[in-house]
Amino acid sequence: MKFYFLACLAFLCLASAHSQEAKTYKDKQSYKNWVRLAPRLDDAFLQTDEAIRIADNVLLYQQTTGGWPKNIYMPAELTDEEREEALSAKDDVNESTIDNAATTTEIRYLSRIYQATGIDKYKESAFEGIRYLLKAQYDNGGWPQFWPRPTGYYTHITYNDNAMINVMNLLREVYEKKAPYTYVPDSLCQQARKAFDKGVECILKTQVRQNGKLTVWCAQHDEHTLAPAKARAYELPSLSGAESDNIVLLLMSLPHPSSEIVESVESAIAWFKRSRIFGLQRKNFTNDEGRKDYRMVPCPQDDYECPVYWARFYTLEDNRPFFCDRDGVKRFNISEIGYERRNGYSWYNTEGKKVLARYEEWKKELK
Repeated sequence: MKFYFLACLAFLCLASAHSQEAKTYKDKQSYKNWVRLAPRLDDAFLQTDEAIRIADNVLLYQQTTGGWPKNIYMPAELTDEEREEALSAKDDVNESTIDNAATTTEIRYLSRIYQATGIDKYKESAFEGIRYLLKAQYDNGGWPQFWPRPTGYYTHITYNDNAMINVMNLLREVYEKKAPYTYVPDSLCQQARKAFDKGVECILKTQVRQNGKLTVWCAQHDEHTLAPAKARAYELPSLSGAESDNIVLLLMSLPHPSSEIVESVESAIAWFKRSRIFGLQRKNFTNDEGRKDYRMVPCPQDDYECPVYWARFYTLEDNRPFFCDRDGVKRFNISEIGYERRNGYSWYNTEGKKVLARYEEWKKELK
């Protein structure tokens, strides 16, 4: 193989969590490794037999809806039995989703493969994926986490983990005919543009008011009332300091923003500024059971290295950061929730800094 492929393989080899032996990219791994890997594969690799093998796996897992399930590591080498299982699951349409960057990742990969190889089946599959995204959109402009699942929190308009924003960013690249979507016909581009614009309308309609003031967004909103909605037991209706950042960044990326968009951004920025958390830092330690854990401890106010945090969730009533275990009870100190949720979920983040930095540039661009 050429050096580019050897370099790619070197990147793809990961250490096994359960063994001392090396684990290659062809072994089954976390789906998130596929999401991270796919955009990093260079154009030269996309012309290899290995890239085509992976693309054929992507085709295999595409459902009859045109979308894909999540948690499938596409580069894995499959047994005949696994291929049969994948074929039999094509009609299990309740698994089609945009969660965890599913469907958008596969559309991008297939589009790149088509551009590299000119093989029509990859183009047609990507078209079906784009059409899936268009069909899954609600009339109000939002996207559910899963479609066409009929019940459960999966039907809520989902900003959680950037699900809806990932879709909108892809559709924008499609209608702007950015690489690799230069092959998409104008008719489909026009549909993508219409869907994107409806998505912006949904964002504006779901922005939460607190005491009469526009603030930010919940991680998910009811698809009928547009009100903040509950998802899993520990994901209560709230203002989200994690999901709102990329929403605001998308709004600030729009050319010639309307007065309504400007108001939305200004209100969200005001919320990000007043919701900053100062004077805390994370301290890692090993607990009595020998497991890695952490606690949030005071950080001296005069210490310039103290981080600025935002909480993942803030109360709708009075904007207090809160934390939640699987019992669904709000707590206001992270030490009050159990080890599993404390360490298995992202409760603090610093992503608001990039929003505030982009805002300063955005203000200058508006002048």
